[in-house]
Amino acid sequence: MSSNSTVQNSPAVVASHPGLAAPQAAYVHIPFCRRRCFYCDFPIAVAGDRARGETSPRIQSYVDTLCQEIQVTPALGAPLKTVFFGGGTPSLLAVAQVEQILQALSDRFGIKPNAEISMEMDPGTFDRVALTALRQLGVNRVSLGVQSFTDTQLEACGRTHRLADVQQAIAALHAAAIPGWSLDLISGLPHQTVETWKIALETAIAYNPQHLSIYDLTVEPNTVFHRRYTAGADPLPTDDQTAEMYRLAQSLLTAAGYDHYEVSNYAKPGYQCQHNRVYWENRPFYGFGMGAASYTQGQRFQRPRTTHDYADWLQTYAAAGGQLDLESVTTGDRWLDRLMMGLRLAEGISLKDLVEEFGEERVTQLQKCLRPYRRQGWVADEEERATVVRFTDPEGFLFSNVVLVKLFETFDAT
Repeated sequence: MSSNSTVQNSPAVVASHPGLAAPQAAYVHIPFCRRRCFYCDFPIAVAGDRARGETSPRIQSYVDTLCQEIQVTPALGAPLKTVFFGGGTPSLLAVAQVEQILQALSDRFGIKPNAEISMEMDPGTFDRVALTALRQLGVNRVSLGVQSFTDTQLEACGRTHRLADVQQAIAALHAAAIPGWSLDLISGLPHQTVETWKIALETAIAYNPQHLSIYDLTVEPNTVFHRRYTAGADPLPTDDQTAEMYRLAQSLLTAAGYDHYEVSNYAKPGYQCQHNRVYWENRPFYGFGMGAASYTQGQRFQRPRTTHDYADWLQTYAAAGGQLDLESVTTGDRWLDRLMMGLRLAEGISLKDLVEEFGEERVTQLQKCLRPYRRQGWVADEEERATVVRFTDPEGFLFSNVVLVKLFETFDAT
């Protein structure tokens, strides 16, 4: 998108925007993995099959560096409501290292008493004792990276865990009384069929997580899968088959009592991921660690994607007192970010909010652009036009990228 696109707002548009508010969310990137999964293009650091935070000087050094970044980052005035440990495999950390990071966040920004503190975990990397200790530190939500319930499929993806590890992990989650946990699955894997996907969904439902994240495989450049496979060609499912898998997930999970509240996410009432809603609502957030992104004071930036470059960057950042010479996100870019992220939510975006932030003229242009997609049934019908813009479920979500490409083409030129 254009880096200098601007919008002439009407007088009714407020002078400030949500991106200027004080962040109340923090993402903490823990890059270490035992090995790189064959579909993964995330910024990670391979630590080996025996690496643990308790025994790895490399992991401890990274934690110390990360805490230094937290300490030099300007506090912008509001305690944290959500903290999310992502990766990588955060469950490779020692409990003491998690405590060290949470203490640094608390000292610098403050953490609200009932904050949502989430941690991504892989089966086979934790036990009930560790979970109980983490719960005492305030970790109250776990995202369990199951991905598949089939050992052969897990092996084909380069995952280190197997079904027995999944079963032990879920038993440990229940034993430690973690208040909320999410189960992650991937559809569209090699040799996966609609029938085997149905079995995976039924298995997930039987485990009764409060939340499920269902991701469709994307064959990313520079991955093992990219070297082995072509998207949509055997042994990967076809586009029609993956679309049917998406519809099947929506049907089975909503029938089981899960709200399909975001393109890839389902939750029982009261268990939506509050941290991820910060991204989807285009609100500001702190990011910490290798490869992490931030959105603060109307500015976005991303850290280097290797541990060495991240450590070098931090020296410069610390020397500058936690200040960066960045351009603010333009109104045009913020508008496109708002549409791209907000339309991922089932409730869509309030038109009143869009008018207040961006002006009547731009919203009128949006409605005109969406008209043909309403006729196709991908965007909510005319009765809702006056209050909200949202995709229908499941067809609108399935074809959302088609609509978003059109919106970017339309508004990138304005």
